[in-house]
Amino acid sequence: MKYYLAKFLPPRADFLATMTPAEVSLMQEHRAFLNDLLQKGVVVAHGPVDDPAGGWGLSLYQVEDDQDVSAIAANDPMVRSGGARYEVFPMRHLKARG
Repeated sequence: MKYYLAKFLPPRADFLATMTPAEVSLMQEHRAFLNDLLQKGVVVAHGPVDDPAGGWGLSLYQVEDDQDVSAIAANDPMVRSGGARYEVFPMRHLKARG
């Protein structure tokens, strides 16, 4: 197994406060995308981070050795629309409750 921290970077620092109706819809698809990965066991946890410099999202991935997290993240509706990007960081291990 491999583990990753993925930092979801929206298109602008004030994105969560200034989303257009189209962006709200894309963010609903984004959440559904991550919730699907959560149910499949690919994502261990995800959620928004209230950073004073600008909000961003965090996802923790647990994937098989042959899976590419960057390729998985590229399927996020927000990324496909060109409205966001991910920074992906490998982790040495991940210990979680349960």
